[in-house]
Amino acid sequence: MVCSAEITRVPRVTDKVVSATRFIPAPAQQIFDLLADPSMHSVLDGSGTVKHPLDGAPKRLSLGAKFGMSMKIGLPYRISNTVTAFDEPHHIAWKHAGEAVWDYRLEEIDGGTNVTESWDYGASAITACFVSLVGFPKRNQKSMEATLERIEGHVACPTSH
Repeated sequence: MVCSAEITRVPRVTDKVVSATRFIPAPAQQIFDLLADPSMHSVLDGSGTVKHPLDGAPKRLSLGAKFGMSMKIGLPYRISNTVTAFDEPHHIAWKHAGEAVWDYRLEEIDGGTNVTESWDYGASAITACFVSLVGFPKRNQKSMEATLERIEGHVACPTSH
């Protein structure tokens, strides 16, 4: 459910980075709190691949925190992540074992927050080649737009949850 009348999406695919931006009518801190909680990642994930945090994941992320997630793309698998940026409530990012980085930047403006989600898959030439061959950049672009929509639905319409 979308509660705002004005939605801004700026999809971008550049050299090994995919990103999407959406205006969400909620404070940056409220959005950041969701992103910093690994138990919310499966709720917010627009791809349907994130299932749940693994045992030992912190309740709230912090710089350098390590957390694992149960995932599924066809077959179930696990992925390890390390938080590489944590500037509350403006920026949070984590790198996973494949060296890809998920990055969220929050810019509070009048009436809400511009949220930009980026996925940088260029750290490893082998990974980048494989990711491009199987079409993940386009697929992840759509998933990121869905994730931002889910975040908005979660924070902008609290009476519907």
